[in-house]
Amino acid sequence: MAREGSSIDKTLAVLEALAEHHRVTDIAVATGVSKSTVHRILQALVLWGFARPDGLGSYEPGPRILTLAGRVMNRFDPARQASGALQALREATGYTTHFAIRSGDEAVYVDKQEGRRPYQMPSRIGMGVALHTTAIGKAILAQLGDEEVLAICRRAGLAQRTRSTLTSEEDLLTHLARVRTLGYAVDDEENEPGIRCVGAPVFDHTGQVLGGISISTLAMDSTMTDLETHAPDVIASARDVSTALGAAIPAV
Repeated sequence: MAREGSSIDKTLAVLEALAEHHRVTDIAVATGVSKSTVHRILQALVLWGFARPDGLGSYEPGPRILTLAGRVMNRFDPARQASGALQALREATGYTTHFAIRSGDEAVYVDKQEGRRPYQMPSRIGMGVALHTTAIGKAILAQLGDEEVLAICRRAGLAQRTRSTLTSEEDLLTHLARVRTLGYAVDDEENEPGIRCVGAPVFDHTGQVLGGISISTLAMDSTMTDLETHAPDVIASARDVSTALGAAIPAV
């Protein structure tokens, strides 16, 4: 993609392209910056430690990138990155919103924004929840391969929390295939009687599923059909959080 603008724009474009391209010609094509300018920028990046020559006429990312990334990640708080999106989702839907991160064979709530209903949901920050019974959990499982899902099921079990809980491996895998197609998961009183949720997956900077975002309500307040009308909002919120966490999310 051609880059027009200041020298800073061109420098950042070259630095970003360096993650995937090593030859000056390839970087020039990827950025739309002239070869002479790319070469000049790379020389400056070498001096700063953000690039290094490989001795064969090409360049690789330099050690200073890793140093800077390490410092940033040490201060990186996924819950803080998700907070704004959770608040916006609550305002858009009126429902309670959650952000949970996978921790081994369960998910743990790391942020929660109470909805505008005259009641509070029983969930709390720090609470662990099963993956096979919750909307966030199933959104996470849907991003894993079937073998990994089965391994989790056999370690954690498929405990029946309510009469609607999926307790068969075969039924769960079939259900997850539908989740992948839809882009979101539902919990129709499967984890707790009287509670419904819609959730979507959140990805980290490596492209791996990190956790999920959800909206929750009492079953007496909303039908599952009504709640699912907000699925696009949940998906969009999860995409916003993923982007904030450094995930490369394809445009839709």
